[in-house]
Amino acid sequence: MHTLTFDSDDLDRTEDFLSRAYAKMRIGSSTPESSRARISRSGLGPITVDELDLDFEMSYAVTPLNRICLCVVHEGTIQDHVYQGVEDSFGPGDVVSFAPPTQSYAGRICGARYNITMLDPALLDQVAATATPSVTEPVRLTGHRPHSPAAAEQLRQAITYVRDHVLTEPTMTRQPLIVSTAAQHLAATVLSTFPNTALTDPTAADRRDAHPDALRRALAYIDDHADEPITVADIASAAHVTVRALQYAFRRHMDTTPLAHLRRVRLSHAHRELQAADPHAGTTTVTEVAARWGFFHAGRFAALYREAYRRTPRQTLLDD
Repeated sequence: MHTLTFDSDDLDRTEDFLSRAYAKMRIGSSTPESSRARISRSGLGPITVDELDLDFEMSYAVTPLNRICLCVVHEGTIQDHVYQGVEDSFGPGDVVSFAPPTQSYAGRICGARYNITMLDPALLDQVAATATPSVTEPVRLTGHRPHSPAAAEQLRQAITYVRDHVLTEPTMTRQPLIVSTAAQHLAATVLSTFPNTALTDPTAADRRDAHPDALRRALAYIDDHADEPITVADIASAAHVTVRALQYAFRRHMDTTPLAHLRRVRLSHAHRELQAADPHAGTTTVTEVAARWGFFHAGRFAALYREAYRRTPRQTLLDD
């Protein structure tokens, strides 16, 4: 995990910091004598989550970030936000994608407190595929507003959980499966929130490729690599099919998804580890075991465990 903080009322220092923390930009203010900026960042692998508090009016013109940049407004407004083909303003409660990774953007912060979450665009390719698999074209977002208020709330909750329960917990951030799982979960939530170029329905070729042999290769790969930070794209590559064909094969033959099956395999490993632990030694906790196998949401892990084993993880740890 990496962190940084910034607190200054000097506009030049703020511009220099923002240019280093995000991308080259120019900022300005009609009230430079009162221009305090407070920023904190937590980062984990390909994800960074920042909290910004700018209690003054600040204009900005930013060069391309080359990252997906999500914004959740807590207080104040962001006005006249523009990039190619888009002009919009945002207020408290809004959840938006600031701009495509390769485009510059500009606007005005008006006494706002807000969250900026950035992630590597390649994460989208790890959980989905484009409509033209024969062309090397990354998955991209095609709209900056969510499909619906419910979708916006789902993304807001995902960001908040990663910020408050993953990035602040050393047990979590030391585990490579946590980094991978949290990143893929956030990427999948982004795709379910915004319009995008991912094609979810299988093509005729995908349907032909979704045969039992491909499924067996995928299952074998998952069994052999469950303790590694693998992605859906990795599993599809090992099975020699597209991501969509892989997803269709799991849905058709097992009525599940690749990630759900991977989660079940990891759950079984966590179960065996809890069974083998010495409860009197006090060196093993449920949280540590869950994190070791990629479960960053304690409540979700407990629910999945109870569903599979009809008891709580703690009961297994203490009784076995």
